[in-house]
Amino acid sequence: MVQTSPRLITLEAFLQQPETKPASEYIDGQIIQKPMPQGEHSTLQLDFGTFVNAALKPDKVGRAYTELRCTFGGRSLVPDVSVFRWERIPRQPNGRVANRFDLQPDWTIEILSPGQSQTKVTRNILHCLDHGTAMGWMIDAEESMVLTYQPDQTPRFFDAPQMVLPVPEFAGEIVLTVQQLFDWLID
Repeated sequence: MVQTSPRLITLEAFLQQPETKPASEYIDGQIIQKPMPQGEHSTLQLDFGTFVNAALKPDKVGRAYTELRCTFGGRSLVPDVSVFRWERIPRQPNGRVANRFDLQPDWTIEILSPGQSQTKVTRNILHCLDHGTAMGWMIDAEESMVLTYQPDQTPRFFDAPQMVLPVPEFAGEIVLTVQQLFDWLID
């Protein structure tokens, strides 16, 4: 059997295509569709975004977005949760939030779906860090653990219930333990 190489597309051509469900990402000239979120994934995604917004949005420190397309550094990614410092949120001339986010998030959170490649998720987090993101998390509900990534540091592994998860400096008022995070799957 003869294998053909995947058809490559430009970023500009990708951005002209209609959105897909689940979302597709543009990585190294290829279109890669994300897996369909399931129960644990959706619960963690929504509850985490809500938790972050409750802590950061009232004082206009930052804001969390779920499934937001972020285009930067030659890629177009859709992190499960993207957190932006308030002053970096793109705005329209009238002050409303812009539709296009052509910049990296300040904090990127990925939640592994069953069968999803940890390598692909890690590469996306590292791409974000290489372009100015302050912190990345990879949440693995199946293992009840979180891997955290920061520029020029060794990834850190959090799996004990009492461990407090690190957050970017701008989000310092957020205190969340591993147990609190995964208790959202029970509540």
